[in-house]
Amino acid sequence: MTPSTPDRVPAADAPPPSSRLPLLPLRDVVVFPYMVTPLLVGRAASVAAVEAAMERDKRLCVAAQREPDTEEPGGDDLFAVGTVIRVLQIIRTPDETLKILVEGAARVRLEGVTQADGFLEATAIPMREEPADGPEIEALSRSIKDRFKEYVRLNKRLPDEVLLSVLNLDEIGRMADSISAYILGKVPLKQELLAEPSLANRLARINQILAGELDILEIEQRIDGEVQSAVQRNQREFYLNEQLRAIRKELGYTSDEDSEIEDYTTRIEQSELSPEALEVARREVSRLERMSVMSPEATVVRNYLDTLLALPWKRKSRDKIDPAHVQTRLDADHFGLEKVKERIVEFLAVYKLTRRPQGTILCLVGPPGVGKTSLGRSIAESMGRKFVRISLGGVRDESEIRGHRRTYIGSKPGRIIESLRKAGTRNPVFLLDEIDKMGADFRGDPAAALLEVLDPEQNSTFSDHYLEVEFDLSQVMFITTANSLHSIPPALEDRMEIIRLPGYLEHEKLVIAERFLAPRQMKRNGVARWPGGFKQSAFQAVIDGYTREAGVRGLEREIAGICRKVARHHAEHGKWPAAVTAANLEKYLGIPKYRRRVMDRQPEIGVVVGLAWTTVGGEILEVEVNAVPGAGKITITGNLKDVMKESAETALSYARGLCREMSGDWFKKNQIHIHVPEGAVPKDGPSAGIAMATAIVSLLRGVPARADVAMTGEVTLRGRVLPIGGLPEKAVAAVRAGCQHLIIPRENEKDYQELAPEIRRGLTVHLVETMDEVLPLALVDGGKRATAGRAGTGTRGSRKVKSPARPN
Repeated sequence: MTPSTPDRVPAADAPPPSSRLPLLPLRDVVVFPYMVTPLLVGRAASVAAVEAAMERDKRLCVAAQREPDTEEPGGDDLFAVGTVIRVLQIIRTPDETLKILVEGAARVRLEGVTQADGFLEATAIPMREEPADGPEIEALSRSIKDRFKEYVRLNKRLPDEVLLSVLNLDEIGRMADSISAYILGKVPLKQELLAEPSLANRLARINQILAGELDILEIEQRIDGEVQSAVQRNQREFYLNEQLRAIRKELGYTSDEDSEIEDYTTRIEQSELSPEALEVARREVSRLERMSVMSPEATVVRNYLDTLLALPWKRKSRDKIDPAHVQTRLDADHFGLEKVKERIVEFLAVYKLTRRPQGTILCLVGPPGVGKTSLGRSIAESMGRKFVRISLGGVRDESEIRGHRRTYIGSKPGRIIESLRKAGTRNPVFLLDEIDKMGADFRGDPAAALLEVLDPEQNSTFSDHYLEVEFDLSQVMFITTANSLHSIPPALEDRMEIIRLPGYLEHEKLVIAERFLAPRQMKRNGVARWPGGFKQSAFQAVIDGYTREAGVRGLEREIAGICRKVARHHAEHGKWPAAVTAANLEKYLGIPKYRRRVMDRQPEIGVVVGLAWTTVGGEILEVEVNAVPGAGKITITGNLKDVMKESAETALSYARGLCREMSGDWFKKNQIHIHVPEGAVPKDGPSAGIAMATAIVSLLRGVPARADVAMTGEVTLRGRVLPIGGLPEKAVAAVRAGCQHLIIPRENEKDYQELAPEIRRGLTVHLVETMDEVLPLALVDGGKRATAGRAGTGTRGSRKVKSPARPN
C-alpha cells in the first residue's frame, strides 16, 4: 500500500506547544506530514503506546530508528525529528499485533524521551517552517513537478493516480512532503528531508534527488530493454534452463555446468599444454561458462577442449634403439630386401648418436605386396615406439590433412592430429600409406598440405585449422609408401629420400612362402597340425602357374585357399589329406592361370625382348616386327598409346636412316607392321624405343635377334639412347624370364648400382649410349650385317658390367 494525501488536515490535529505524547519507534519507515499510510505494530511497547494514544486523543509521535535491528530502542536509538500522527483506524489480529492506518499532522522535534507505563513517551516540540517565496521557489516547484511526472512514468511501482493527487496540491510545502513520501529512498535520505526546516533547501534537495533517480531509472529501463530483447530471442530455451536450474537447486543437486567448468579448469591447470595452447584453453573455458548448456556453440567448445586436452603435448615414448636388435627384427619379419634394411639401420644409427630428428623422410616405393607397410610396423616395434598408419588413397580434401575450421557443428581436426591423439605420444612412427594415390579438386590439394608436415624446417610449428595453435611434429618419424613416383608432386618428392623395393625374385618368394606365409595361413585356418604340409615343389608350381606379381599377396591368397580345402577335407572325412606337391596341386587350385614366359626360344628375325614397368612390377614385352605388302606405311597394334606410337615412328625413321640402301623401292612395295603382345593390355611410354628399333633393323637386315637379351631405353632419330624409369622392376622381370643380358642406358648407371645383389648376380648388364652399341649386343653374330650400311659413324663400344655366374 502506498501513502496517500488527504484533501485537508483538520487544524485540531496540530499538536499544542511542548505536549507529551506516546512515542512509537518505526523500522525502515519515515512518515511525512499530511500523508496517510498503514503501519504494522507488533512489539509490546509499541502496542502499549498505540493503546495509550487511543485512550487519550488518538495522537502519538512516530520516529524512525537509526538501526532497524534494535528490539528495545531508547531515546538515543531514534532520530531527533519525528512526526505527530493521528490514528484513523485500528485492526487487532489474533496474534496480538495491530494494523493501524495513520495520518501525518506535523513534523516535531523530540525531547525528553522516557519510559512510562511500558511504552516510550516524549515531548513533541513543533518545528517552525521557514517561509519561502519568490521566483526561485516557483522555478524549483515547476522543475520538481516536471521531474516527478517523468519519475512516475518510469517507475512502474507508482500508480498514475499518485501524479494527480500530488500535482493538484496548491501549497508548495505540502507538495514537497508528498513527493518526499513517494520517493523510493532509504531511511537516512528521507529523514534528511523530514528534518530540513527550510522549504527552499528542502525543494532544492528534492530536485537533486529526483534528478539522480531519473538517471538511475533510465539506466534500468535500458537494461530492461536489453534483457527483454535477449529473452525474446532465446525465450523458450532461457525459461526451460532457468526452471531446470531452480528444480535442481531445490532438490539439492550440484549444478552440472559448475562441475563441468571446474573439471575443465582443473584438467587445464594439470595438463602439459604449451603456453599458447594454455591461453587458448582458458579463454575457451571462459566462453563456455557464459554459454547456455543447451547451446550448439557450447557443444563445439566442449569438443575443442576435449581434443586440446587429449593431445600428447609433452608425452613421448622412450626410444630403445639398438642397431643389432633392429637388424634382427627386420630379418625376422622380412626376407631379402637387404639394401632397404641396410638403409633403415643406418638411419636409426644416426638418430641414436645425434638424438635429433633427421631432415630426411623415408619413402618406400615399390609394387603392391612387397612389404612396405609391414616394414614401417617393424621399425616402430624395434624402436619401442607407437605405430600410426593412415591411408591417403583417394584423399582429395586438404581438410583431411589440416582439419576443418570451427565454424560449424561437426568440425574436427585433420587426420595427422587425430592420429597423434589416438597414439597418445608425440613421437610415434607415422606411416603415410599410398601417398601417390592422393587427388586434388576444388576443396584443395592435400599434397600441398603435406609439404609442411614432411618438411623438418616447418613441422615444428604445424598449425591445424581446427586447433588454431601450433603443434610440434618434429619428434614424429614419418615414413611414406607409394607404388609409383609419377603422380607425386616434385616439391613433395624433394622432401623425401626414395628407397625402392623392386619386388621379390622367385627364389626369394620360395623362401618367404616356406618360412612365413605357409605357417601363418596354416595357423589361421586351423590346420597347423596337418602332418603332410606343403612340399617345396608345390610352392614353386604356385609361383609359376598361379601368380603374376612382384609381391607375395597373391601367393599368400593361393596358399590360404589350399589350407581351407585341407580344413574342409579334415572336417568331412576326419583325417588329414596327403602333402601338397606340384603333381596334385591342380586338385586344390584348378588349372594354372598363367603360362610362365621364359625366353627359351631360338633367336628370331624381327622379335626382340623389351621391358615394361607396371604398378604390380616389371613385365617383359616381346616386340614383333614383320613386313607385309603395302605402300610404305607403318601399322602399329597391341593397344599402344600416343607416346609409344611416336616412339615406334621414331624407331622406324632411325632404322630407315641406318639401312639407306633399302629406302627406295623396298619401302614403296612393303609396309612395316609392329605388334606388341598382349593386345588387351594398354601400353605407353618411350622405354621400348630401342627394342622396336632393334626389331626393325633385325627385319631389314635379316639378322635374328638374341632371345636371351632384354633391353630398355628411349631412342632418338640420331640413334642416341636416353634414360628411362622403373629399372629395378624391369630388371626383376628380366631375371624371372630367364634373360642373361640386360641392355640399359648409360645414364641409368646410378639406378643399376642400387639394384639388389641377387638381381645383379643374375644378369650381365650392358650400359650403352647409342644404338651402334646396342645392335652388336642384341643381334646374332654381333650384328655385323646390321651396321655395315652405316658409313662415317664411330662406335664407342658399350660398357659391360661383370657379374658372377648365375646360381643353379
